[in-house]
Amino acid sequence: MSTASNTEMVITGQSTVVFHVDIKLSDGSAAESTRVHNKPAKMRMGDGSVSAAFEAELLGQKAGDKLTFTLPPEDAYGMPNPDNVYYLDRSKFSTDSPAEVGMIIGFTMPDGSEMPGLVREVAGQSVTVDFNHPLAGQTLTFQLEILEVQ
Repeated sequence: MSTASNTEMVITGQSTVVFHVDIKLSDGSAAESTRVHNKPAKMRMGDGSVSAAFEAELLGQKAGDKLTFTLPPEDAYGMPNPDNVYYLDRSKFSTDSPAEVGMIIGFTMPDGSEMPGLVREVAGQSVTVDFNHPLAGQTLTFQLEILEVQ
């Protein structure tokens, strides 16, 4: 019996891919990993969830493959957008979650969704909150293990 299995399918522009990813900063320190909670990433090629450069690295790979590649900021999480930095009044913060530099706080958006913001600066009654992705502006190394190709 010779039936094709998932292990023989190669990634094409229409594939759905399940993979573990470890992301490292340029100094080699760990930034993010799907292995921490054993929750692999799943994406559909061409859905816009990752850059074209990231997708190009996946093309032709198959389940079981491991690959490592480095992407500049514009092909990873992009460059920080100054329009995503807001200055809020300190009174907007509760005593339960006071504004402290380095804290990541979830803010409810007008549409009801929640967005994390990083407190960059606290000066008097002004709090600077950055809603850019924490990895924006970083050159990143991605280590992937392809688990499944559909």
